[in-house]
Amino acid sequence: MTNRAKMTVEEHVQTARDFLEESDHEFSNGDDLQGSEKLWGAAAHALTAVIQRQGMEDISHRALRFQAEALAREYDDCRTRAGFIATDMFHRNFYNYFMDEHDIEDNRPIVREFVERILTLQRLREG
Repeated sequence: MTNRAKMTVEEHVQTARDFLEESDHEFSNGDDLQGSEKLWGAAAHALTAVIQRQGMEDISHRALRFQAEALAREYDDCRTRAGFIATDMFHRNFYNYFMDEHDIEDNRPIVREFVERILTLQRLREG
C-alpha cells in the first residue's frame, strides 16, 4: 500500500466540483446509487476544504456534520443545516437505496446549493 499525500484545499474544492458534475451524469444514466454517492462526495470534499483551511485534521463523518452545523450557526443560515441533512440522506441512500425518484429529484438541488454555498464560504475565508 502506498502512502498518498494529503490533498490540498484546492484539490478538495476541485474534487467537490467534479463530483457534482459526475453525479449529474450518474443520475442521467439511471445509476441512483452512484449519483447519490457522488453528491455525498461533493459535499464531503467541500466541507473538508473548510476544515483543512482551519488547520483541523479530523475529517470524520461527525467532523463534517459538526462543520456544517457550525457554518449554519455562524451565518444564521437554516439552508446550510437543511443542505447537510439532504446530503446525508444521499450518503445513506448509497448504502440502503431507500430514496424514490421524487425524493431524489426534490433533494438534488438542495445538495447542489449546499455544496456551492460551502465553496463560496471557502473562497470568502481565503480572503
